[in-house]
Amino acid sequence: MTVESTAAARKPRRASKRTSAAKKPQSAEPQLVQLLTPEGERVEHPDYGIDLSADELRGLYRDMVLTRRFDAEATALQRQGELGLWASLLGQEAAQIGSGRALHDDDYVFPTYREHGVAWCRGVDPTNLLGMFRGVNHGGWDPTTNNFHLYTIVIGSQTLHATGYAMGVAKDGADSAVIAYFGDGASSQGDVAESFTFSAVYNAPVVFFCQNNQWAISEPTERQTRVPLYQRAQGFGFPGVRVDGNDVLACLAVTRSALERARRGEGPTLVEAFTYRMGAHTTSDDPTKYRADEERASWEAKDPILRLRTYLEKSGHADEAFFTALEAESESLGKRVREAVRAMPDPEPMALFEHAYADGHSLVDEERAQFAAYQASFADSAEEGK
Repeated sequence: MTVESTAAARKPRRASKRTSAAKKPQSAEPQLVQLLTPEGERVEHPDYGIDLSADELRGLYRDMVLTRRFDAEATALQRQGELGLWASLLGQEAAQIGSGRALHDDDYVFPTYREHGVAWCRGVDPTNLLGMFRGVNHGGWDPTTNNFHLYTIVIGSQTLHATGYAMGVAKDGADSAVIAYFGDGASSQGDVAESFTFSAVYNAPVVFFCQNNQWAISEPTERQTRVPLYQRAQGFGFPGVRVDGNDVLACLAVTRSALERARRGEGPTLVEAFTYRMGAHTTSDDPTKYRADEERASWEAKDPILRLRTYLEKSGHADEAFFTALEAESESLGKRVREAVRAMPDPEPMALFEHAYADGHSLVDEERAQFAAYQASFADSAEEGK
C-alpha cells in the first residue's frame, strides 16, 4: 500500500451533500388533535373538548355538503368555459367549516383564494365568489359587510395584512380576533415568516390557520420543510398545534381555543390543519402528473363529510329525511349558481380603472387614456371596412 493510499484509508469519509441533505432530524411523531375518527367514532382529547347539540352537528354537516356542491358546480362551470379559472377546496371542507364556525361576528378573516367554505360561514353569497374568476369584477363583495377580506392571489401576503390589522385591533382595545388562512406552500414565503415575527413581538391577536393539503401545486410538503409545520411557531415564540384537518369537530374546537387565546391578549397561534387536496391545485393543473392514485385513495377513506355522516347516523342525530332534504337543497344551490354565473353582465371596459385608488392617480389616468384609444381603434377599423 502506498503512502497516499494509506493516508486516504485513514482519512474519514465525508458524507455526500446529497445524502446529508436528505437525512431528516429525528423527532417524535407529531401529535394530532382528533375528536372524530375516519370511521365516524367520537373520541375525547384532554385539551380540546367540545359539546355540540344535534342541531349544531347537522348544521356543520349541511355546511360541508353545500360547500362541496357549490365547489363542484364552479369546477364544472370552468370546464364549460363559463369561468376562466377555479381553485377547488375538495377534501378541505372540514378545515374550513370547522374554523369558520369558530369565529365571532366581529372577528376578521383574511383568506387566500380557496376559502369558499369560510366565505360561506361568513355569509358571503357563493355567487359573489365567482365574479373574479369570470373576469367581471375585482372581488365581488364589500369586505366590511362580513368582516371577510377579498380573495388574495399573491401567495402569503395576506398574513402580513392580517398581522397589521390585528395590531390595530389591539391598539384599539377591541376584544375581537383576526384569522389568516394560507397553505403549506405559502409557509415557505418570506411574508409569512415576517408576519410571524411581527405578531409575536407585538402580541397581536391573530390566528394563523395553515391548511396543509400536502401539495404546493406539484411540490410535496416533505420538500418544503424539515419539521412539521406547526412546530415552526416555537422558533417565533408562540404555540403551534396540528389538528386533523378532515375532522370538523377538532377543527372547530382547536380554532375556537386559539381565537379565545387571542382575545384574552395572549398573542398569536399557528394551527396546522393536516388535510388533503383531493382535486387539482386549480383547473389549469393536472395532479396525475406528479402524485399517485394510491395516495388519493388513502385520503378518500378519511373523507370529512363521510365520517360526520357516519357519526350522525350511528348516534341517531340525523335520519334519512334530513339527508334527502339536504340533497334537494344541494341541487337547488347548484342550479342557482349556474343561472347566476351565466346571467352576470360583462362590465364596461373602462370600469377596469375604477376603484384602483381612492383618489386620482396620474399613472392610472395615463393608462386609462391609452386603453380608451386602443378601444376606439376597433371602431375606426370597422368604419373603414364599410
